[in-house]
Amino acid sequence: MNNWLPDFEPLPDPEALIAPEITETECRQCGTRVSGLDGRYACGVCGWVNDHTEGHRPLPLAEDDADFPRRKRIRTGTA
Repeated sequence: MNNWLPDFEPLPDPEALIAPEITETECRQCGTRVSGLDGRYACGVCGWVNDHTEGHRPLPLAEDDADFPRRKRIRTGTA
């Protein structure tokens, strides 16, 4: 046994990643066949876009994005 190695907590089980599903439908405005992700569509021919609430699962929160700007903490007091 190596006594020089620190004790580490075991890592939690990774959450199951759910890949987006490619879905297809007809554009409600011009009838063109369109593809989308998880039931969210945009037609490249006429510009129709379905409402985001019509998707098959909830959208992630902005805070879940790795590029979400974090609020910087302001240090108070004197240096």
